Formats: sequence, structure tokens, C-alpha cells
Amino acid sequence: MEWMLLFVVGLLAGTLGSLVGLGGGIVIVPALIYLAGIHPAFQGITPSVAVGTSLLLIVLTALSSTLSFLKQGRVDVKSGFVFFLACGPGAMVGAWITRLFQSDTFFAAFGCLMLLVSWLLRVKEKGTARPMRLDVTKTYTDPAGTEYEYGYHRLTALGLSFLVGVISGLFGIGGGSLLVPMMIMLFRFPPHVATATSMLIICLSSIAASVMHVVQGNIHWLSALVLAPGAWMGGRAGAWISAKLSGRTLLNLLRIAIIVTAVRMILDGLNLV
Repeated sequence: MEWMLLFVVGLLAGTLGSLVGLGGGIVIVPALIYLAGIHPAFQGITPSVAVGTSLLLIVLTALSSTLSFLKQGRVDVKSGFVFFLACGPGAMVGAWITRLFQSDTFFAAFGCLMLLVSWLLRVKEKGTARPMRLDVTKTYTDPAGTEYEYGYHRLTALGLSFLVGVISGLFGIGGGSLLVPMMIMLFRFPPHVATATSMLIICLSSIAASVMHVVQGNIHWLSALVLAPGAWMGGRAGAWISAKLSGRTLLNLLRIAIIVTAVRMILDGLNLV
């Protein structure tokens, strides 16, 4: 039953991660840690191992969904590689410092991070975010014929991408939970371009972080093998579904999932449950 649950977790993580450009770590990391507390087969999974295993699976999810998004013409490849120049090294740094976290601290910090993300998405939904000055500008025309102008400020994009990379490697969430709000609120990316481009960046940076976790022995290989098929199928399913839904609907669903996960993680970190 536990192994079937893992497959479902991989499917859910892949679908949710691809839908909103996260990568799926907000599902995989807590699921692995909870399983470690209830079943002997998962007892070797520490927070660091959960993060490492999650990042390895995020590579599959991100690759699967990126291939689908490329076919839909929604990936800004050039911008994605610019962001990756800083996000990739940051992910490796974050992966290295996971060893410094104790379990309770990890839970609480993860939950607080998720609440911050939920707030950022709410700011965007209210329309109160202030886009910053851009020194690279681009245009995108959606299937309905609406044209968007967006871009980024190089130095700001590189600095923030490095920070996002560190968070990605540290918490095993793929970085999209901050990349997507950053691109939408600060750089005016259309939501569907932001989520698709985020998955390309996540794929590349997760590879870099996964290498560090493999070297440190932070991979639970049996769990990864069971999660992998679901993560791959979920990545393709999420890319297909996201093309059918509005950006507002995706953001609202994401905020609900993040808040539920965050509250549970904080309570665990404070030993209240």
C-alpha cells in the first residue's frame, strides 16, 4: 500500500508542479518525511534525503513538462538560460548546506517559506505588485491573439535567481514557487509563459543540485524508482491541463495547497502535532 501511495504522490507532484511551474517538491518532500515516521522501509529518509530524492524526481517532472510546453510554444528558452546561469550555482550551494538543518528547524523553515509564497501569489492576484524597470524586453502573443510585453533587468534577475537556486537546493522544491511569482510580478511575464519557462530553469538547476545530493548520499533510490513513473506522467498531464485553465484559477489552487502544506509543516516543526 505504501508503494502505491508513493506512485500516487509522484503523479500528484508531477501534475501540480507542472500546472503552476513549481516542480512538485512541496508534495514529495513532506510525503517522504511522513512515510519515514510510519513505515520501516522509509526509516532512512532524513530531511536531507527527502530533499535530495525530491530534486532527483523534479528533474523528471520538469523534463517531461518542458517537452510538452516546448510543443505549445510557451517556453522562453533564452530567458530561461539567463536565469539558470545564477539559479544553477545557487541550487548547488543550497544542496550543500542541507546538512546544517535539524529536523524540527527544517519543518518550521519550510512551512514559513510556503506561507511567504502564498502571500506573494496573493499580492499578484490583487494586482498590487509593482513591475520593475526592464533592460531586456520581449513580446508574446497568446493563442487568443492578445499581445504581452515583458522582459527582465539583467542584474536583478541574476541576483534573485541565485537566491531562488539556494532555496531550491535547500528545500528540494525546484525553485518554481519563487521563480514564477518573480517573473510575473517583477518582470511582467504572462502567467503561462512564466510557468513554462520556470520548468526549463527548474529542470536544469535540479540536475545541478541533484549531483550534489548524489555525492553526499542524500538519495533514497527505492523511493525514487517508485515515484519516477508517476512524476513523469504527472508532468505531461499538468502541462496539458494548464493550457486549459486560466492563470487566476491556477494561482488560487496553488495558494490553497501551499497554505495547507505550510501549516502542517510548521505545526510539526513546533512539535504541536
